[in-house]
Amino acid sequence: MSALRMAPAEIAAWQARVPRAFGPSSRGRALRVLGGVAFLAWLIGTLWWFDVSPRRMWNGLEGLLVITRLMIPPSPGEQWVEILQGLAESLAMAFLGTFIAALIAVPLGFLGANNVVTNTLFRFSLRRVFDGFRGVDQLIWALAYVRAVGLGPLAGVLAIATADIAVLAKLYAEAIENAEKKQAEGIAAAGGSPTLIMRFGILPQVAPIMLGHALYFFESNTRSATILGVVGAGGIGLQIAERIRVRHWDEVAFIIILMVLMVAAIDWLSGKLRRRLIGAR
Repeated sequence: MSALRMAPAEIAAWQARVPRAFGPSSRGRALRVLGGVAFLAWLIGTLWWFDVSPRRMWNGLEGLLVITRLMIPPSPGEQWVEILQGLAESLAMAFLGTFIAALIAVPLGFLGANNVVTNTLFRFSLRRVFDGFRGVDQLIWALAYVRAVGLGPLAGVLAIATADIAVLAKLYAEAIENAEKKQAEGIAAAGGSPTLIMRFGILPQVAPIMLGHALYFFESNTRSATILGVVGAGGIGLQIAERIRVRHWDEVAFIIILMVLMVAAIDWLSGKLRRRLIGAR
């Protein structure tokens, strides 16, 4: 009976001496081990499914080394005028596609903002349309437009614009929702109409952010336009695909260098414009 009537201090000391085989720390270690085993099994299964083997990787690296040797030294070839025309075409495609997308996304952004449109069902449906369009890549749109309007830069412009409208509209809607409310409330208190509230209360606040997003997308689309040309949507990508087909790797290297320089120049210029519009951090 006295053994059952132990003091609290003695009970605590006795519990400290007993090993906790199934304590929280042991369960955490077991879960971590199971997670590691599951991840390792998933990784091995994925490599097996993709037929990844050391021999195949070595053959690929060896082929890449051969291509790299053939790229040196880079050469413009005899058709360097066509290369410059392809670069200008890609730049024009990126600019026109981004400009059209930004122009259409401005009213869609206002319609998707909860502080402008109070109808929850309409705003929710419009946001889901944005999600659906954002789920389709530019390359898929390019393939569809090539079949619809034919080969050439028009398909690339339409593909860039269609893919960017939903993304820019979502970003614009979020910027409008985060705008300061006091200016809009002041215009409303003075008897301003909803159009005046949006024009003078919200738009001046979000216009620099919208322009900054558009500049960033122009920079990104300049790189994307080179890929769209591979599927026939115009631009320098078509020049690259033709030279890869005939194995003129020195000319491919020259085009890649020009693309890197062009993207770097646009990145520098758009960065300066964004800092001037939005301000430095």
